[in-house]
Amino acid sequence: MRPARTSEILTASKTDAFLVTNLTNIHYLSGREVSTGFVLITAKKMTLLVDSRYREAAEKSVRKGIKVDDIDALKSLLKPIKRCGFESEDVTVARRAAWKKKLLNTKFVQSRGIIEEFRRSKEPDELQHFRKAQAITHQLMDTVPTLLKGSITEKQLAEKLRQIAIELGADELSFDPIVAFGTHTSSPHHHPSSRKLSKGHIVQIDIGARVNGYCADQSQVFFTAKKTPLQKKVYDALNRAKRESIAAIKSGVTNHQLDKIARDILKEDDLEQYFTHSLGHGVGLDIHEGVSISGKAKKQKLLKNEIITIEPGVYIPGKFGMRLEEEIIVM
Repeated sequence: MRPARTSEILTASKTDAFLVTNLTNIHYLSGREVSTGFVLITAKKMTLLVDSRYREAAEKSVRKGIKVDDIDALKSLLKPIKRCGFESEDVTVARRAAWKKKLLNTKFVQSRGIIEEFRRSKEPDELQHFRKAQAITHQLMDTVPTLLKGSITEKQLAEKLRQIAIELGADELSFDPIVAFGTHTSSPHHHPSSRKLSKGHIVQIDIGARVNGYCADQSQVFFTAKKTPLQKKVYDALNRAKRESIAAIKSGVTNHQLDKIARDILKEDDLEQYFTHSLGHGVGLDIHEGVSISGKAKKQKLLKNEIITIEPGVYIPGKFGMRLEEEIIVM
């Protein structure tokens, strides 16, 4: 949830000011996408600092209450600040050294995950953008069976889906689509190749549309022949793991609890050892953001209006893999 007051961010960072350099976080706070710039948060205001060439355009598109200034004003704005937090995972050693050289009286304090934590719980406008991206992705998946014809290759199918996403209203895809045929499906992050579709191939699709910066992320499995007994066993177990995990989602439930539900179900069919990744992740302006739905990750409670994926998968080396994924808004 976007901080209602700048003091909320400064309380979280325990500093007098906070300098945002991550471009996604700048977009989140200001409403403006930039290729370079800063957001400076002080006790009384939030300022977007951009190249002077883009100042006029920025002033017309920033969120209400956000001031806009030239990027060259950073030094004067920081001069009276004693302690300034910054995003340590985004700032290079060289950039920090340059700041310290110019501002001898300002102490720069490393911070991690400050804005990202606010981003977890989505505002109504964010949910609106996401739902449009989600709907387009559902439409994309609905077109897949009509494209599984002839000797289409993984690369060709991936490119067709990219084109259709734009035609349906997406700005772009959230990530390079995963399209895998046959034994290639046993690799969770397979890159589309020139392999041609053959009858009997399992087809794994993992794709998402992006709308106004917000990502969707879905995975489905398609069959070109009757399922083998093992394929049916895996598919049915994954469907149950996904369904029962989703049924347990609510604000306050932990990532560890959800992960355990899915793994316990797969364990009943002796498939748990083939589930090699987390059950899911947060999604929003980034395809992976916020919480990791995993028993190995830091234990966290889900937040109301957080968007997460649930994506149990089974990958049997040399045979096949399957992953079923959808996004859920936590209520």
